[in-house]
Amino acid sequence: MKSIAVILSGCGVFDGSEIHESVLTMLALSQNNAEVHYFSPNDLQPTVINHITGEEKSEKRNMMEESSRISRGKISPLSEAKAENFDAVIIPGGFGAAKNLCNFATKGSDCEINKDLLRFVQAMHQQNKPLGLICIAPVMLPKMLNSPVKLTIGNDAETARAIEKMGGVHVDCPVDDIVVDEKYRVVTTPAYMLAQSIAQAQVGIEKLVKKVLEMA
Repeated sequence: MKSIAVILSGCGVFDGSEIHESVLTMLALSQNNAEVHYFSPNDLQPTVINHITGEEKSEKRNMMEESSRISRGKISPLSEAKAENFDAVIIPGGFGAAKNLCNFATKGSDCEINKDLLRFVQAMHQQNKPLGLICIAPVMLPKMLNSPVKLTIGNDAETARAIEKMGGVHVDCPVDDIVVDEKYRVVTTPAYMLAQSIAQAQVGIEKLVKKVLEMA
């Protein structure tokens, strides 16, 4: 049984992990008999968004507490994640990936990565273990791996330019497919960067999970 770390960043598309993408990832991992462990930064979110109106709220929410809503309470601080315990890592999308796991949402190509995420992903990469990133999460890859990694976020031209500026190689990809970088052992898929329904998002995410498990 493969042991997979899933990194969450809150609960909800506009200020945390995209819930559909997270649950589809969890379902695909379960269907493929993987053991899943959930992690999140144990920090406050920089923003809290009303998901009905899209407006920012003044309240404070903790990323790990919010993420535990998706993981049904089973979650650990990202600072405790150790690469030697896992065969692969998968990071769903949502604005939390661009706001909470890094600050790409505000800094663009000058973004910085959460220090605990950077430590864990770099350790996984050094141990030649595969990485799967979904939706907007792949924007972090050039900074995390410090290499010309091949990846996709779909076909958004502005985001693709930022990825290229950071040293990544962006590949346009349809919603139902994946981009695989065999050299750097990375799998990415657009999901809700392009998906118009949960059914569309499911196809690419299932392919990503199967490929990550195969590489592991």
